[in-house]
Amino acid sequence: MHLKALTLRGFKSFASATTLRFEPGITCVVGPNGSGKSNVVDALSWVMGEQGAKSLRGGKMEDVIFAGTTGRPPLGRAEVSLTIDNSDGALPIEYAEVTITRIMFRNGGSEYQINGDTCRLLDIQELLSDSGIGREMHVIVGQGQLDSVLHADPMGRRAFIEEAAGVLKHRKRKEKALRKLDAMGANLARVQDLTDELRRQLKPLGRQAAVARRAAVIQADLRDARLRLLADDLVTLRDALRDEIADEAELKKRKDAAEAELRTALAREAELEGEVRRLAPRLQRAQQTWYELSQLAERVRGTISLADARVRSASEAPPEERRGRDPEDLEREAARIREQEAELTAALEAAEHALEDTVAHRADLERELAAEERRLKDAARAIADRREGLARLNGQVNAARGRAGSAQAEIDRLAASRDEAQERAASAQEEYEQLKAEVEGLDGADEELTGRHEEAEQALAEARAAHSTARDEATAAERRRAAVAARHEALALGLRRKDGTGALLGARDRPAGLLGPAAELLTIEPGYEIAVAAALGTAADAVAVTDPATAADAIRLLRERDAGRAAMLLGADSVGSADSVDGAGPANSAGSVGSVGSAGPADSVPAAPRHVPEQAPVREASEKTASAVLPAQGGVEPGSAARSGTDAAAHPAGRAGTATVLAAPAVADLVRGPTALLGAVRSLVQDMVVVGTLEEAEELVAAHPGTTAVTAEGDVLSVHFAHGGSAGAPSLLEVQASVDEAAAELADLAVRCEELAEAQRLAGERRTERTALVEELAERRRAAEREKSGFAQQLGRLAGQARGAAGEAERMTASAARAQEALERATEEAEELAERLLVAEEAPAEEEPDTSRRDRLAADGANARQTEMEARLQARTHEERVRALAGRADALDRAARVEREARTRAEQRRARLRYEAEVASAVAYGARQLLAHVEVSLVRADQERTAAEAAKGERERELAVERDRGRGLKGELDKLTDSVHRGEVLGAEKRLRIEQLEAKALEELGVEPAGLVSEYGPDQLVPPSPAAEGEELPEDPEHPRNRPKAYLRPEQEKRLRSAERAYQQLGKVNPLALEEFSALEERHKFLSEQLEDLKKTRADLLQVIKEVDERVEQVFTEAYRDTAREFEGVFSRLFPGGEGRLVLTDPGNMLATGVDVEARPPGKKVKRLSLLSGGERSLTAVALLVAIFKARPSPFYVMDEVEAALDDTNLQRLIRIMAELQESSQLIVITHQKRTMEVADALYGVSMQGDGVSKVISQRLR
Repeated sequence: MHLKALTLRGFKSFASATTLRFEPGITCVVGPNGSGKSNVVDALSWVMGEQGAKSLRGGKMEDVIFAGTTGRPPLGRAEVSLTIDNSDGALPIEYAEVTITRIMFRNGGSEYQINGDTCRLLDIQELLSDSGIGREMHVIVGQGQLDSVLHADPMGRRAFIEEAAGVLKHRKRKEKALRKLDAMGANLARVQDLTDELRRQLKPLGRQAAVARRAAVIQADLRDARLRLLADDLVTLRDALRDEIADEAELKKRKDAAEAELRTALAREAELEGEVRRLAPRLQRAQQTWYELSQLAERVRGTISLADARVRSASEAPPEERRGRDPEDLEREAARIREQEAELTAALEAAEHALEDTVAHRADLERELAAEERRLKDAARAIADRREGLARLNGQVNAARGRAGSAQAEIDRLAASRDEAQERAASAQEEYEQLKAEVEGLDGADEELTGRHEEAEQALAEARAAHSTARDEATAAERRRAAVAARHEALALGLRRKDGTGALLGARDRPAGLLGPAAELLTIEPGYEIAVAAALGTAADAVAVTDPATAADAIRLLRERDAGRAAMLLGADSVGSADSVDGAGPANSAGSVGSVGSAGPADSVPAAPRHVPEQAPVREASEKTASAVLPAQGGVEPGSAARSGTDAAAHPAGRAGTATVLAAPAVADLVRGPTALLGAVRSLVQDMVVVGTLEEAEELVAAHPGTTAVTAEGDVLSVHFAHGGSAGAPSLLEVQASVDEAAAELADLAVRCEELAEAQRLAGERRTERTALVEELAERRRAAEREKSGFAQQLGRLAGQARGAAGEAERMTASAARAQEALERATEEAEELAERLLVAEEAPAEEEPDTSRRDRLAADGANARQTEMEARLQARTHEERVRALAGRADALDRAARVEREARTRAEQRRARLRYEAEVASAVAYGARQLLAHVEVSLVRADQERTAAEAAKGERERELAVERDRGRGLKGELDKLTDSVHRGEVLGAEKRLRIEQLEAKALEELGVEPAGLVSEYGPDQLVPPSPAAEGEELPEDPEHPRNRPKAYLRPEQEKRLRSAERAYQQLGKVNPLALEEFSALEERHKFLSEQLEDLKKTRADLLQVIKEVDERVEQVFTEAYRDTAREFEGVFSRLFPGGEGRLVLTDPGNMLATGVDVEARPPGKKVKRLSLLSGGERSLTAVALLVAIFKARPSPFYVMDEVEAALDDTNLQRLIRIMAELQESSQLIVITHQKRTMEVADALYGVSMQGDGVSKVISQRLR
């Protein structure tokens, strides 16, 4: 066995499909660093099942997929195939050549294949484990693998030996057995607990079952007693109800007479009330007139009093008002004060003129002083300016000359910088043009990639929309299917019978001729279920039987088991005459037979199967069955039911409605079913037709009295029978039709759900494929964008450099021009300043100024300011006196005006009072005249009011008498009404009680009212009670215990109490105890058997674990001994003169011991690996791996630069050992060493060009 070929496609740097073909011997893979040599080793590890991304030198497993380069887009998947030559049969598979393939998709999905067949990762690991290639991949020594061997703990080194020895599959078998044992432990405990629990439950449940058997006997006796007492109560109530109806009729006659007399009294009372109402407005008007006149008189009297008071008030003299000073005196005093004010004003003007002269004199002195001070300052400044000017001009001359020199130096520097910036701008512009040409070449490819990506995104959007639509449709269909399934289940539950029919269908020993429910055997035309059910009546819910004998057997079975009543429809074997059912209503059909019994629960009874699958219309089958199955019915020919419309001519109504009969469908045409039932159905629906409304039914029956009309709403109408009303509970025919319809719809929906699920799956696959394509194109676009972004950044940088250099050159040029101008200005300024300095130095010096005149002017100015202050004070004093006098004169003028106005107002008030007194006198006179007329009218109004009150009082007294009489009659009528009402209530209570008793008998005991009285009434004999548990009945049928007794209520009440007491003494009864006990006993037996099986399986697993441990111990012991022996030999060859060996950490426990390495190179005494040099430690790790390789050879080994750290001497020793390994195994070596290449049988060179994709070339050396 050896590796034959390795094919890489999209794995890491191998973007294109690359195949490496290997031969037995040593194959070296060489190439520069970063070319992808180690990717070959990673591909071998990955294809053989490596699951760790870090072991493959990546961060996540998706990193193995080619990520793309600047010249190639990324790929969507990676695929590696390894072909193994298995001609020696080393692999446990019947192929001479085995190809293992692993595929990884970028969306995370992966696939494994063996020879093209999809498999699991576990299948590949188990296939390779028998060849010593385990999940640890010890046959592949990659980069850093030597360090992992050196730093491994003792258990890690043991794992290397175990993997080479093939122990992994035994450990997996043990782990699997341990997992099963753990799971089995929980199951075993659970089953043991269940078994113990069931064992504890069996004993009390057995007692409950015995109590349930006893309770069944007591319940039968209790039921019979209750039924007989109910029947007795029902008969008693019916008799009392008849008496109550007679008494109620007599009371109603008396009530009618009282009502007539009361109506007469009420009429007289209404007449009197009308008269009172007519008199009321007259009295009200009289009272209103009297009240108004009284109020008017009071108002007139008030007016007279008020007028008199006004006259007295106006006639009295007003009080003398207090007067002020005389206005003329006030005006003379004001004139005198104004003369004083004029004198003070003249004095004020004189003082102000003096002040103005003083101010002008002071201002003249200040101006002369200021002029003198300016002259002195100018003279002093001229002397200082001369001294300072000479120094400043000297400094300015020197500064101007320095600025001229600096400007010249700046001009030289700016010229040099300008030349340099121009050179840089030209260089950047050249690079910019070159790079721009390269970018323009990428635009075409980018546009094409963008177009493909947009198309892929559009396709993905369509796929997502299609998938979403398919998912929504599938969800909607599934919801609809669930709703229909629930409806079908609910309707199916409605078909379960709880009466005698259910008991009959559920009986195991039911008669052989029982066909099943008629509702299941008959099929109705859609839309006519209600009409046909009404036409068939109770026959729609009947049980189909073959003949009268079977019906009689069924009735006997119901009576024996007291299971209630059932209707039966007789099939083809029954004998009868069509005339026997003529004129019978649906409720009295020939196919319905009643029986005495009690209804038992039948919820769990399954519907009887459809024994006769043959279906045919009643009308078509009638002619066939009339001669072949059914005898002739009263001479009526087959098919006469269908021709019933032609018989209408015999009726007195004539042929007026023949067209209506022929247009209405016959009920017989709407029913299909087994031919065995068609004769009975035909007899039941003879002369019955279906019409639309009740009005059409009336017209049809009136025209054809021999026809029965059935409306679509289920109303039945004929000459002698009618049945109908509001909607009732649906019949079994309607329910069965709904069940069949729901079942058909459910089947269609199931097919539709499967179709939609498949469509959803296909849409999901398309969406996944298009998502992968969009992601791949998006990644390629992102890579292209990143590349263009890099180019754009470079273009921007170069353009910026060019613009910056050009701008700098322009700025340097402008700065040089400004510097030249500054040089010229500085030169001119220096020359001008030099001339001014020369002139200043040649000018004569000035003397110090005289200050005596300034001092004299300052003293005069101070005296002038003092004089000005005194003048201002004098002027302000005169001004205040003038202002005070001016205000006083104005006040006196205002007081004179106010006093004159007050005297004028007082005279006006006295004149107004005289006028008001005259007016008040005139008002008082007129009011007295009006009061006299009002008092006369008030007397007349009082007389009218008294007469109206008397007339109304008389009518009210008569009305009171009539009302008393009416109340008496009303009381008598109320008593009679109450009596009638009480009678009606008592009657209703008795009817309600009767209905309750009938409902109780039907609902609680399953007996119809008619059967209750006829079978359990007081006139019926009481059968003997059933035998109790353990009781033996006498064999003599004439024994009193076996003979029926006459009904006596006290005895039945005593019997009921005794049965109730016995039932209560039983305690709580579990009605399902018998069934539960049987089921629990059977379950306990089953669990006991399972418990024994689990215990046996646990023992088998423990034996398997023991055998595996023995096998692992044996295999590891042999492998360790061989490895230790080989390690000593290999170590002595790699370290001549040195000593190395393997030791066990726990020799007494070969299943858990670790493996330590002791190494002593020549010339050293240390044995610990951590104290060795790096090269010695690497060589020791190589020695351990080679020892494992030689002890348990593997078909091949892969070494990735394991000799990189070795010197020439140690390398030569390692190469000799490789040559020895070559004899039994195939070697694939990744190397840079020439000596290693020299011993190779074949060379593979791996290189990588600028596109970032690895390429391979090969060379066979031997």
